[in-house]
Amino acid sequence: MTRRIVGPFNRVEGDLEVRLEINDSRVTEAFVTSTLYRGFEQILQGKDPRDALVYTPRICGICSVSQLSASATALAEAQGISPPPNGRIVSNLILATENVADHLTHFYLFFMPDFARSIYQDEAWFDWVETRFKAVHGTAHRDMLPARAEFMHIAGLLAGKWPHTLTIQPGGSTKSVNKAEKARLRGLLSSFRRFLERVVFNAPLESFVELKSKQELDNWRLKSAPMDGDVRSFLFLSSELNLENMGAASGRFLSYGAYLNNGVASFKGGVLENGKMSSFSPDDILEDISHAWLEDGDISRHPYDGRTMPDAEQKSGYTWCKAPRLRGNVMEVGALARQLIDGHPLIQDMVSEAGESVEARVVARILEVARTVLLMERWIEDLQPGEPFHVTASTPDEAQGAGLIEAARGSLGHWLKIKNGRIENYQVIAPTTWNFSPRDANGTPGALEQALQNAPVRAGEKDPVSVQHIVRSFDPCMVCTVH
Repeated sequence: MTRRIVGPFNRVEGDLEVRLEINDSRVTEAFVTSTLYRGFEQILQGKDPRDALVYTPRICGICSVSQLSASATALAEAQGISPPPNGRIVSNLILATENVADHLTHFYLFFMPDFARSIYQDEAWFDWVETRFKAVHGTAHRDMLPARAEFMHIAGLLAGKWPHTLTIQPGGSTKSVNKAEKARLRGLLSSFRRFLERVVFNAPLESFVELKSKQELDNWRLKSAPMDGDVRSFLFLSSELNLENMGAASGRFLSYGAYLNNGVASFKGGVLENGKMSSFSPDDILEDISHAWLEDGDISRHPYDGRTMPDAEQKSGYTWCKAPRLRGNVMEVGALARQLIDGHPLIQDMVSEAGESVEARVVARILEVARTVLLMERWIEDLQPGEPFHVTASTPDEAQGAGLIEAARGSLGHWLKIKNGRIENYQVIAPTTWNFSPRDANGTPGALEQALQNAPVRAGEKDPVSVQHIVRSFDPCMVCTVH
């Protein structure tokens, strides 16, 4: 048996290190370490509850709207208010813009460049893949980045700026939309759809959304050459490298539900465990810190009662990340979980056939881009210029509230406790906290730690490419993971 430390990872938001135990050219155990402590939960203690709307988006520069949305939702619950329909739509549009942009950035800048690594240089397809997807120099970046920048004008129009807007508030959106701006939103989204259909899918969005099985996905791919659309390129490479059988984790999935509108989530929430659906209760969440560099490692707490006190000398710790568990179980969150729980037949069939995998995670993310853009088109039409976009309310001296939303990378929760008009406690569980958690008190590895088990290691590899594919299939955001 050999041991190897992989990291720090490039093309990952934040700091990540993975310790591997390898036997017979396979990973037998993995230990995932979040190496940077942040401290936001401590920073917020004693502050005015409304200050969380300013501080929490600074947790991250690429998913700041997600943090703001969760914070605003927690404060709205504490204040006992709900946004009017227009305010909810604008908030959803801003969040959806960030989420879609994050998915696109992950696909082109974080994930696909791994196929241009020198380890693959003897493959017949390497030259055209390197030309298209090589980091910094690939032609794909020159196609994607201007389209992404234009698409982000939606966030500019509705949020004033990105990142770190304050437009989203507990009572809705401080930005109203008039008829001319509604037309401008239509135009921006229409232009982005043309880019997706011309470059990313090389097909109408609806044709991809309507796929119902892995066989239909394979047939769709084979209708054209691997270079005809970047999704086809990925599917071709996945087939060549058997990514559908790489990266299985816990078999348990969680989604809080995404884009609430009129009391209904556009992507429904719930829990999926070993093929069986059940309802989600936030009361079932506990944070285990037995293997984190934190005090009180022998105590598991609900986030409302959570403590985040660093202790770098904690002997059993190997990460700054906590280990959230739902009913004591490891959960995977993200686009794959969302699309499974929402019941999309393509993703359900892929997981039923081969289990959760690198391929399934990436396909779910790309599918969600198409589905979300179609939702955004409908939301824009539902906007009613002249109707209210925002309501206001005072903050009670004593209250609590939870903000549970879906960020690009999965389930994001903020838990707020107010006492004497100030923040008594504030806890955040980010998607990557779920996915990159360490072992718990029972010794059960987290989702990524499980997914890395049995990963193949090629002769002479120092940084196994299979590990790179598996890690990036979760699209980690390490700066959100630890606070």
